[in-house]
Amino acid sequence: MRRNILAVSTTILLAFASTSLWAADTLTIEQVYAQKAKLAGKQVQVKGKVVKVNEGIMGKNFLHITDGTGKEGSNDLTITTQDSAALGDMVSLTGEVAVDRDFGAGYIYPLLIEKAKVSKAK
Repeated sequence: MRRNILAVSTTILLAFASTSLWAADTLTIEQVYAQKAKLAGKQVQVKGKVVKVNEGIMGKNFLHITDGTGKEGSNDLTITTQDSAALGDMVSLTGEVAVDRDFGAGYIYPLLIEKAKVSKAK
């Protein structure tokens, strides 16, 4: 009986871990930088303050966010999105991690969150 309960519990845990709900746990910017190779191509959720906005570049809006984590060079995360946000907004976003993204013309990003859905953070 005990073995059956353990097997069922493990099956439920594995099923839950494979859902998007599990993957949607909010990460800090520092965590995204530290795990960028592992996270490449995966959806992540991040929250932070918008510190830079560039709209309408290559058909996308580029946002930069910070959350108080990370060190110089790994404390600002660039986001591409069709959504908009204003400088100073606290936002929550979900998008795909891209590593070593080269847009051409010298625009190379070692880490980027692409195709993000952005909403005001709660």
